[in-house]
Amino acid sequence: MNKIYLVTLVCASIFISAQAQAQGGTSTKKQKKQERRDRINKLLKEEEEGALVYAKQNAYGFRFNTDGWTAFYEHGKYKTLTKTNLWWFDFGEHRNHKEDKQTPVDASGFQFGNPYVPFKINNFYFLKLGLGQQLLIGGKGNKNGVAVTGIYGGGITFGYLKPYYLNVQNPTTNQEETIRYSAATDSLYRDFTVVNGSAGFFKGWGHGTVVPGLHAHGALRFDYGRYNQILSALEVGVNAEYYTKDMRILLDIPDKHLFVNAYVAIVFGNRK
Repeated sequence: MNKIYLVTLVCASIFISAQAQAQGGTSTKKQKKQERRDRINKLLKEEEEGALVYAKQNAYGFRFNTDGWTAFYEHGKYKTLTKTNLWWFDFGEHRNHKEDKQTPVDASGFQFGNPYVPFKINNFYFLKLGLGQQLLIGGKGNKNGVAVTGIYGGGITFGYLKPYYLNVQNPTTNQEETIRYSAATDSLYRDFTVVNGSAGFFKGWGHGTVVPGLHAHGALRFDYGRYNQILSALEVGVNAEYYTKDMRILLDIPDKHLFVNAYVAIVFGNRK
C-alpha cells in the first residue's frame, strides 16, 4: 500500500512540474511576441514622426566637384536612431581649372580630329576607400518633410596619373605620330599647328603611375524622399586629398600634393 502511495505521489509531482514548465514556456513565448510587437510599434511610430528607421542602406550617386567629378557607392549600417556607420567606394577625376579643350582646325577653318587639351601631360584619376558616420541632425517631421544628416569620415586613396597622348604631324618626318610629353617631345607639345587631336580615352592606361595617399570629407545631406525605404537626396560637401608625391596635370603649372574641392551631389538608393 505504501509503495502504491509513493508511486502515485511521484507521478503527481512529475505531472505538476510538467504543467508548470509548459505554462512557463507558453508565458515566455507570449512575452517574446509582445516584446517584438512593442519594438515594431516603436519603429513605426518613430517613422511616422519623421525618423529615418532602417537596418542598412545602399546609396549611389554622382558628385559635381569644383575640380572634376566623382561616381560613388556607399553602404550604411544602422547603429542608433541618430547614428549610422558608413563605408564607401569612390572613383573620379581631378582636372586643373586652367584646362581649355580645343578642336584642331586646318588652314580652311575646318575642324578635324579629337578635341584635346593644350599643355596637358596626365589625366589624374583616383580611387578611394573610406569609413565614416552619418549623424541625424533633423528628422523629416512628417513623410513629406526633409531629413538633414551630417556625414564625415576618411580613408585611403590611390591616384593614377595616366599619360596624355597627342596625335601630331611631325614636321621633320612629315608623318603622323602619337606622342606623350617628354623633354624630347616638348617642342611638338607646344606647337599647336602640328597637333591633330588627342589619341583618345583608352590610350595610355597601361603606362600610368599609381600614387597612394589619404582623404577626408564632410558633408550635409538633404533627404527629401517621401518614404523611408527610398533614398533620394541632395548633398553638399568638401573633400580633401593628400598624395605622397606631386601630381602633375598641366605643363608650366605648379604641381601639388594636396587637393581640396567643394561639391554638389545627387544621391539615390534604398533602405531595408
